[in-house]
Amino acid sequence: MSLLKRMIETPLYIDIRKGALDDLATVLADQRVSNKGHIAVVMTEGGKKKFESRLKKAAPNADFYISPGNSLADAKALAETLKPKQYDAIVGVGGGRVIDVCKFSASILEIPMVSVATNLAHDGLASPVSILENNGSRSSFGVSAPLAVVVDLDAIKLAPARFIRAGIGDVLSNLSAVKDWELAVKENNEKMDGLAASMARISAEALLGRADSIGSDDFLVALAEALVLSGVAMGIAGTSRPCSGACHEISHAIDLLFPDRTKPHGEQVGMGALFATFLRNDEERFQELAFALAQHELPLSHHAIGFNDEEFTEIVKSAPTTRPDRFTILEHLNLSENRIKEKIKEFNDAIASLQI
Repeated sequence: MSLLKRMIETPLYIDIRKGALDDLATVLADQRVSNKGHIAVVMTEGGKKKFESRLKKAAPNADFYISPGNSLADAKALAETLKPKQYDAIVGVGGGRVIDVCKFSASILEIPMVSVATNLAHDGLASPVSILENNGSRSSFGVSAPLAVVVDLDAIKLAPARFIRAGIGDVLSNLSAVKDWELAVKENNEKMDGLAASMARISAEALLGRADSIGSDDFLVALAEALVLSGVAMGIAGTSRPCSGACHEISHAIDLLFPDRTKPHGEQVGMGALFATFLRNDEERFQELAFALAQHELPLSHHAIGFNDEEFTEIVKSAPTTRPDRFTILEHLNLSENRIKEKIKEFNDAIASLQI
């Protein structure tokens, strides 16, 4: 009997708990990445002040570097800086920007990368994608997924609450992204990876209906696991499709049109997901998603993140151009500017009528 199977790229090691940062050397040794600790640790100046002493105890043979920035050029420059030392691995310590730069640099150098998340702002901590600034905008680049993911709950609690909540918005937006994928299958005969779609959906549903929030260790573990699962879903699909639809197109349009007024990524995609859900006339999911966003103090509308109706009209109109290869509810409806304005007015009324 023949056996059909596939290989899935996932982190070898996932450590989510209090004190995980102090066991970094054990993680590296256990995975045979760097038994002698010849690694490059990359972090921001702020991260250095908070965590360098702990990391030196955990990895005394490591060299420490300050992240040069979050552009494609920065990631390439970091790789050039690290290349002569022939490190066993790169350890990125910080939020999504540091981790994305390190993932790209590690891929250039063809060495493992370990993701040490100090906030839970978005699902990049375990994904095979780096979001980097390039030519005046933020672009996605395919990279190798992190070999290991370390999330220290004590470190997470030092991050601003707003950025932790943003991670919730990013995960919840999967509900909309998967619906967009299903629509593309129906209308454009696009191929869907059922396992990737299921994992993306499950990660979001794990946060729905919970009574607790970011003040609870149990919730932080659930959020971290959901973010990791989202990253794995993208790895399985070989694309960001399971976690990125109209919600992310709207966010990308905000970044392009109003670069000086952007909000945390998770806030933008959470709001974008709610608007996209409204466009689908899915009243049950709209209510459910709105309740979840409100529960965690995330914005429900464009007004809540600082944009008036005219500006949001421009954002929605431009959103499909940010990912011309992606078919979502926005491309499906292909709304004229006047229809966009009408839908935004209806969306405003729907938000106002919510009993939350």
